[in-house]
Amino acid sequence: MSRDAGKKAAGKRDKKGGRGRPGAAAGAAGEGDRFALAPADAHEWVSFEDPAEQRTWRFDVTFLLSHWECIYGRGCQGVLTGPAPEMAQGCCSYGAHFTSADDLARVKAAARTLTPDQWQFAARAEHGGVARRNADGVAVTRMVEGACIFLNRPGFPGGPGCALHRAALERDEAPMDLKPDVCWQLPLRREDASNPDGTVTSSVGQWDRGHWGAGGDEFAWWCTEAPEAFQGASAVWRHMQAELRALVGTDVFDLLAPYLEARENTPALLPHPAVRLRA
Repeated sequence: MSRDAGKKAAGKRDKKGGRGRPGAAAGAAGEGDRFALAPADAHEWVSFEDPAEQRTWRFDVTFLLSHWECIYGRGCQGVLTGPAPEMAQGCCSYGAHFTSADDLARVKAAARTLTPDQWQFAARAEHGGVARRNADGVAVTRMVEGACIFLNRPGFPGGPGCALHRAALERDEAPMDLKPDVCWQLPLRREDASNPDGTVTSSVGQWDRGHWGAGGDEFAWWCTEAPEAFQGASAVWRHMQAELRALVGTDVFDLLAPYLEARENTPALLPHPAVRLRA
């Protein structure tokens, strides 16, 4: 899993979200026919120029204003080829790609601070480390017993879940300070594209299954497609504010936030596809 993993093929997975079809189930969330002409997978975006550099920012308003939340341990089906909530692997079944040498060094340092009470596979890490190189030469977390080495399994004292996340909460620290970049960012995704004129376009939206590469099509379940994951108490941009600030910088976030706050009270807000398609 990485920012550069896979590109979604156009028109793909029609069976999952009606990609490319007019909004057949629009109005399922009580909006009548207001969005009937929108494609079933439509998202609204807002863009603006960075005041400090030659960069255009694009933000997925539909996702950021949705009430998606992580439901790990509360209905998450995992990302295997069949639903497996009892395994409590969430999106940790394939380990995590490190985004940089700094990312890897930070996680290695964090791992050295974990105790056996916090981390089921602490002893395994002492003998083999926490990272390896995959076939492409990219640094990734080690796999142990079918999932990421940092994932505590059902039956472990304190329950299943990421050992780094658990340790951060016990220390009253931010989990994003210990976890690999891609893990704390999920399901937010930033993509930077260089333009012929030397400018950059940076897009911030949701992780779709296609971003995992070809293997994403084999997932039996993915959270940004699942209506049950869109019942949070607050909008994504609010409860993931720290992650957004880290992704785009405080100055850019402060330009975006007033717009999102105003849009939250807009009657014509386009609901997320996972919500519109809920019958």
